[in-house]
This record gives sequence, C-alpha cells and structure tokens, in this order.
Amino acid sequence: MKQNRISYALAAALVGTVALAGCKKKEEPVVTPPAAMEPAPAPAEPMPAPAPVSATVVTVGNTAAADKSVAAVGMFGVKDKIIVSVKTDASTPADATIDAKLTFQDGQVAGQKTQAVKAEDAGTTNIEFTNTNDWPAGKYKVDVTLNGQPVGMTQEIEVK
Repeated sequence: MKQNRISYALAAALVGTVALAGCKKKEEPVVTPPAAMEPAPAPAEPMPAPAPVSATVVTVGNTAAADKSVAAVGMFGVKDKIIVSVKTDASTPADATIDAKLTFQDGQVAGQKTQAVKAEDAGTTNIEFTNTNDWPAGKYKVDVTLNGQPVGMTQEIEVK
C-alpha cells in the first residue's frame, strides 16, 4: 500500500505541475525598440567660390620689358623709378583694384597708387613710382593689395 500512496502522490504532483504549466500566462513576445537612427549627415558646406581675380606674382624693379615683365631689384638709386609689377589671373573677366604702397623706414608713406584693371586670363599691371626730388636713402616696404586683400608678403627694398 505504501507503493500505491507514493504512486498517488507522484501522480498528484505530476498533474499539479501540468495544471500549473497550463494556467501560466503566455509570455508576450518581447518587442525590441527600433534601432536608433543616426541623424542624417549635415549637408556639406559648399566650397567657397574661387575669387574671380587672384594675384600670382608681385615683383619690384626699376625697368619694364615690352611684355610688362619686371626683373626683381632690391637696391635702387635715389633717382630711379620704382615699378611694382603685379601678375594677375582671372577665371572669368572681372574688374579689380590693385593698390601699391611704399612706406619709408620711419613709417611715413612715401607713395601710394591705386589702379583699376579689367582682369582677363593672365595679365600684368605695373604701377610706377617716381619722385621729382631724389628718393631719401633708406629702407622701404612695398605692400600690395588686390580688391582690398593683401597680396603675398611685404617686400623690402633699399634706396642708396
């Protein structure tokens, strides 16, 4: 009889386990949240349009050839003319303003000239400085701007 009681007890336990399993709520399927979307990349900033006119070379000398080219000179005589030669390049024809300034070693402006040009392709503009008197001996700085923007490095010359 003991065997019967154990069998009944095991059977009852088995039936209870099955009943509990049957009453158990069905698990809701786990809904995964949508993958985090990366923000759309910011639109690329447009490349700035190239300047219609750019200066490619600035040369300071005292004589100009027929093609307006100037051989670079660093030492001038007191009676020499000073020529600032600016080579420009334009992707499309455009108006431009070239400004050349001579500054004496004490900071005094010895000369300043502005020239309006119509730049087309590659071209050269020469700005001449002359002095009815002799140039004062000393060092001078030559600064050039194109449409108000500095062109290259300040160049230094000397008058003896």
